Amino acid sequence: MEKINRTLKRIASSENFQKRYEKMRQETLSHPDVKSFIREHQNELTKDTIEKGLNKLYEYINQSKECNKCESLDGCINMMKGYHPELVLTRNSIDVRYERCPRKMMDDEKRKNERLIKSLYVPKDILNATFEDLKHDDTRIDAIQKSLSFILNYEQGKPAKGLYLYGEFGVGKSYLLGAIANKLAKKQITSMIVYVPELLREMKSSIADSSLNEKIEALKKEPILMLDDIGAEAVSSWTRDEVLGPILQFRMLESLPTFFTSNFDFKGLEHHLTYSQRGEEEKMKARRIMERIRTLCEPVLVDGPNRR
Repeated sequence: MEKINRTLKRIASSENFQKRYEKMRQETLSHPDVKSFIREHQNELTKDTIEKGLNKLYEYINQSKECNKCESLDGCINMMKGYHPELVLTRNSIDVRYERCPRKMMDDEKRKNERLIKSLYVPKDILNATFEDLKHDDTRIDAIQKSLSFILNYEQGKPAKGLYLYGEFGVGKSYLLGAIANKLAKKQITSMIVYVPELLREMKSSIADSSLNEKIEALKKEPILMLDDIGAEAVSSWTRDEVLGPILQFRMLESLPTFFTSNFDFKGLEHHLTYSQRGEEEKMKARRIMERIRTLCEPVLVDGPNRR
C-alpha cells in the first residue's frame, strides 16, 4: 500500500493539480479585497507569508461579506452562519476572523427586544406585509408614496421625521407599518413595531419585576420605533406621563424616527389624551404629548374601505 505522504506528493506534482492550483492562486490574488489587504500591509507581508496564507485568502474570497451573497440570515452561505469574514494579520501570518454580519446583528437585537417586550408580537399578516401587495391601491396612494419616500431617503444616524398614519378602523394602517418595517429590513435597517394598548398594560405589570426602566430605555433608543394603534388604550395619567411622555421626549430630542397609527387625527388624539380613566381633565399634559408627536412625525390620512 502506498504511504500517504508519497500519495499526497504524487497528487501535488501532477499537471492537473498544478493547473488548478495556479488558477486558484491567480483568482485569489487578483480579488480586489485581497489586493487591498496586501497593499495595506505591504510593509509586513513577504512573498512567503502570502504563499503560506493562500488558503486563508481563498477561504475569505469565497464567502459573503456584508451579506452581499445572502438573501437572508437563514440562507447564509458562510462557514459560520450569521458571521462574515475579515482578513487579519496575526503574528506575521494571514488569518480570517469572523464577526457578526449586519443581518445577524439585526436578528440578535430583534430577539433581545422580543424577550424584553412581549407587546412586540403583532399579527403575522402585518409582519409579512409588502408594498407589492399595495401597488394597485389608489385609495392609499398618498400614504404609500410618503412611506416609500421615507425608506428611500432615510440614513441611519441622521434626523428624520416619521409618519402619523390615521384613518378609520380597518383601512390598513397597521399593514402599511409592516410593509415599511419589512422594506427597511431589506436595507438592513432595524425597526420595532409595538402594539400600544398591550404595551401600556405590560408596562404596568413590569413594575413588579423591576423591568420597567429597562423596557422604557429600549423603546427610547430604538433606531426606528413604530407605535401601532395609539389612542385605542384607556388613558391613565401614569401611562401617559410616565411611560409615553419620557419615550417621546427622548426621541424628539434625539430626532429618532417614530411612526404612529391611530383611528384619531391629531385633534381627536389630543382630546382622547386629555381625559383619564378617572374622568380627570388634564389639557396641558395632553398638549405636551401632542407637541412631541407633532415634532416627531407628519400626519397622513389613510383612506379606503374597511379591509377586515
